[in-house]
Amino acid sequence: MPNRGTSKIEFRYYKMPNDIPFLALFGESWRQQYGKGIDYLHFHNYLEIGYCYDGTGTLAIGTEEHRYHKNYFTVIPQNCLHTTNSEPGTDSSWEYLFVDIEMLLSQTCQSGIRRISQMTSRINSKAYLKPEAESPKIGKAIRAVLDLMRTKEDFYLEEAMAELTVLLISIARENTEIRLPEKLPPKETVPIAQSLDFISMHYMEPLKIQELAANCHLSESHFRKIFSSYMNMGPMEYINLVRIRAACELLKRTDEFVTDIANKCGFATFSTFIRNFKKVMGTSPNEWRKCPDNYEQQLLKSQIHMEDGW
Repeated sequence: MPNRGTSKIEFRYYKMPNDIPFLALFGESWRQQYGKGIDYLHFHNYLEIGYCYDGTGTLAIGTEEHRYHKNYFTVIPQNCLHTTNSEPGTDSSWEYLFVDIEMLLSQTCQSGIRRISQMTSRINSKAYLKPEAESPKIGKAIRAVLDLMRTKEDFYLEEAMAELTVLLISIARENTEIRLPEKLPPKETVPIAQSLDFISMHYMEPLKIQELAANCHLSESHFRKIFSSYMNMGPMEYINLVRIRAACELLKRTDEFVTDIANKCGFATFSTFIRNFKKVMGTSPNEWRKCPDNYEQQLLKSQIHMEDGW
């Protein structure tokens, strides 16, 4: 179980393959002793779906701890604090899918934006751990998508996306009745999660810390305090990090002018963009554009060392 006295939280950022709305992580490298040397929670930028093929241990979701065994699966929404721990001294075998829900549904469903938004909201409404025997349709679909990505037969991506769409619909249906957890997370984590979601959707707009605090019904000083406590960086620093990540995507995928990219990503002035980009990436946008490989790792490193050795 993570040490509740620590304020460290890790953000694990995953980048989707070009034009593919999901990422599959599988193979022997995912058989390991989970949680060894880790006493803190983490969260992801996408929905995480995991399947346990072997092993036993615990899954911490916020302040709750659940036991897992072979043939259990997890559904962990974006920005949900969690961590997996194998039974001490043993290995567990897990495989994972990370899904950009809205991107996938917009490509595979004929539903309108409102309907897709409703489904996304329901899918992200709770995190849980279940044995496949309790939800065989979901468990079977998870394994089917992972097997398709493993074997890579003709048209495997098209089939995987279709299977994954059915999987998301099944999760949305199971989440019809939203149950409160037995133990509520610390009340301070609720506004932080709300703020992370808001920032991810509105980073391209002018954002004021005072407005973020007001949305959480907190004073600005208290909001800054708890945000920095849980994220180990100030809210404005986190906003700029999100903006730099978005700028990296545009620099890598488009030929747009750097000035236009700065504006699209929410920076009020070009000089502010250049200053923050160099701080995070260690080089100018034009220089980085020539060699953009592995920028996700650079972003993670920047988060780890920001403020007091996070």
